[in-house]
Amino acid sequence: MISPLRLFRQQRRRKLLEHRLISESTWFSALGGLPIFRFLNADERERLRQLATLFVHEKIFEPAGGMVLDDRVRVRIAALACLPILNLDFDWYRGWQTVVVYPGGFIRPRSEFDDIGVMHEWEDVLTGESWERGPVILSWADVQGSGHCEGYNVVIHEMAHKLDMLNGTADGFPNLHPGMSRRAWTEVFTAAFEDFNARVDREEDTPIDPYAAEEPGEFFAVLSEYFFELPDLVRAEYPAVYGLLAQFYRQDPAARLDSSSTADPFHGGKGRPTQESPQVRHHPVREAPADNISGDDHGRFENDQR
Repeated sequence: MISPLRLFRQQRRRKLLEHRLISESTWFSALGGLPIFRFLNADERERLRQLATLFVHEKIFEPAGGMVLDDRVRVRIAALACLPILNLDFDWYRGWQTVVVYPGGFIRPRSEFDDIGVMHEWEDVLTGESWERGPVILSWADVQGSGHCEGYNVVIHEMAHKLDMLNGTADGFPNLHPGMSRRAWTEVFTAAFEDFNARVDREEDTPIDPYAAEEPGEFFAVLSEYFFELPDLVRAEYPAVYGLLAQFYRQDPAARLDSSSTADPFHGGKGRPTQESPQVRHHPVREAPADNISGDDHGRFENDQR
């Protein structure tokens, strides 16, 4: 039986989509030029527009640092944010409300004690941040740099953290769907994470951003970026991880590219983006989930709360 609250929410959302759906002109203006949406079919594009409409109306957008918000900014962020839940449900983004947008990288003070008890303080310039049960913070300059099929997507990265945090801290172990094996997730991601760390330790010029080696939560978030931006690369580097991400997100972006002959709805062109030699964009200080600041409890791809 559907609870009265859930029924009310469903009715409200239905009315939103009937009367306040993002207009085609705003949609095309906000997303034109973004290859990441090029190979969605008509049904997927319409479903994404509906989810983005809910995101725009149910999340609170707050400007910071002199940022000026308009419909184009909100819609672009919303569309990128909703791509990971295209085949899930909008309630996967429950439990938080606010998206704070800066014009560019923002400063976050840091401090920690070293092994002998001396306090060290410094400042990081971040591109994005996710707070457990709190806001998502984004750099608009980096949002503009996302979605170009180059492996970098600050919005998807932060949304991956939010999905990960639904069952606690960002530990690389989100809520899995019925039928997905917890053991397989832990074993596959742990093996890939250890392999990637070994490659980074050898100072290998990895095609995946070395930031993924920071901890399991970052590995999941960074690999989620590449899963949507450069799926062929993830499938080639870590095919088992790709398979689990496809199960979790209920999408197969590489297959979507392989089978697509659909014209680009924003430009009228055809063809898949070249992914043989992707531009590697490494961002040493990309972001930090806020719950990580004062301690590291993210050393494994498993979650005791499940």
